[in-house]
Amino acid sequence: MTATVFQILGGLALFLLAMEMMTDGLKNAAGHHLRHLLGNWTQTPLRSFASGIVVTGVVQSSSAVTVATIGFVNAGLLPMSHSLGVIIGANVGTTMTGWLVSLVGFGVKIEAFAMPMLAVGVAMKLLRQDHHQRFIGEAIAGFALFFLALSLMKSSLEALAGGLDNPGFLDGSYSLPLFILFGFIMTVLMQSSSAALAVVISAAAGNLLALDYAAAAVIGANLGTTSTAAIAVLSATANARRLAVGHVLFNLATALIALAILPLMLWLVANLTTWLELGTNAAVSLALFHTLFNLLGALVILPFTPQLARLLGRLFRSKEEDSAEPRHLDNTLVATPELAVAAVDEEMKRLIGLTRGLLRVCLDREGLKPAQIGPKADACRSLNSAIVDYVSRVRAEKMHPSTVNALTLSIRTCRYLMEATDLATELLKLKETQDQPSMTGLSESLEQYIGILRTLVAADEPLPAILNELETLYHKLKSELLTMIVRREIPTDVGEQTLDTLSSIRRLADQWHKALAWQPVARLLNEDQASAPANPQ
Repeated sequence: MTATVFQILGGLALFLLAMEMMTDGLKNAAGHHLRHLLGNWTQTPLRSFASGIVVTGVVQSSSAVTVATIGFVNAGLLPMSHSLGVIIGANVGTTMTGWLVSLVGFGVKIEAFAMPMLAVGVAMKLLRQDHHQRFIGEAIAGFALFFLALSLMKSSLEALAGGLDNPGFLDGSYSLPLFILFGFIMTVLMQSSSAALAVVISAAAGNLLALDYAAAAVIGANLGTTSTAAIAVLSATANARRLAVGHVLFNLATALIALAILPLMLWLVANLTTWLELGTNAAVSLALFHTLFNLLGALVILPFTPQLARLLGRLFRSKEEDSAEPRHLDNTLVATPELAVAAVDEEMKRLIGLTRGLLRVCLDREGLKPAQIGPKADACRSLNSAIVDYVSRVRAEKMHPSTVNALTLSIRTCRYLMEATDLATELLKLKETQDQPSMTGLSESLEQYIGILRTLVAADEPLPAILNELETLYHKLKSELLTMIVRREIPTDVGEQTLDTLSSIRRLADQWHKALAWQPVARLLNEDQASAPANPQ
């Protein structure tokens, strides 16, 4: 008995090793093709779903696809609704493992082809110089070990069942939730739903598990695969954490649906295996059951991914996302301009503060990359657009001319701030340029230029003298750069890129300086009233 248990554990360990080799080999061999498919063929939820199925079917790991999708979401390359489609597709794609186990692992004499495959795979990995072919060799060796591990687990579990007085001892009065928990814990511990599925199928094929209990364990294994996503997003962005919650919700909903109609699904599986002439063995039945309940979950959930994405959008709000949400723009005030202008004033103050914070971060933080300021810049753009949209909906026919003029100033300032936001990354480029060895001769002037920019960004009102100082230093830097290009002290392309950067920052400084001239609408209206001539008596 002890030897048999160790054989089962050894077969499981070999299976996990095989899955890792297979997945790594296929991922590395496919390389950028899979990344291209996942990154570019996901323009709609339905296409995202299809790409999730294809990529998971190729790499044989829904966990790997889930982690890659989280990476795309972290980088802002996939919207939430589309990434949910990929996750749902990955769940369907992972059912391919069950079919490999049931049709190949239990349907043919494994050693007849696994040993030659292992020899070919190892030879390619060790003897080939080309990296692509070596990765293919690793994948082939992984496939061979995959089937050998299945053979070992199958024979060990059959031996275990044969050594028991009652081989069907798990057919007793046990509750289905116990087997769901069993499948869940196995997947969490092994971090592989494929391995858990292989154990369950092998146990069912060896008469250790009744079909309904094995089906419950498959449901648990499917639910347990969400642990990978949960671990991957512990320190990730808010969007990535939302995706992990979406993954859990989908798998939980799918599990509940499958459990609620389990007798019906098992009846359907029995009839389909007969109709498709797939045989009546437990392995094929479980593979078909796994596929059916994942497809059923996808059919139920996929049409509602936009609504689910909006629901998830309310969770794990980041600081930037909260800042981007208007706090004072009440739609009920658009019909009363005198009240609406006060709300616009408050949001304009917030927008100027957000934009100032973005520019300060770009100027003060060392080693900052453009992607790192993306959330702050997006928050500025979002609030900016909300203010412009709100002002455009204020009832113009009820506005006093002075109110129109004041709101026009706010709209104009929004345009200045939007351009300053778009040009913020140029500040990062300037700081990178300052650190280049070829720019040593300009380091003092560049440092002075950045220092004056800091003064302008920190200002609460227009500072013409500071802007003039910046303009003078800009022309000095431009002249020195052109001289260095002519003398070939710096490469021409580097010099031209630096000139472009300086020109963009000059534009940024001008737009920011104009934005500082903004005044609250209420204050402007009060000034107009104070300057108006008194009515003759």
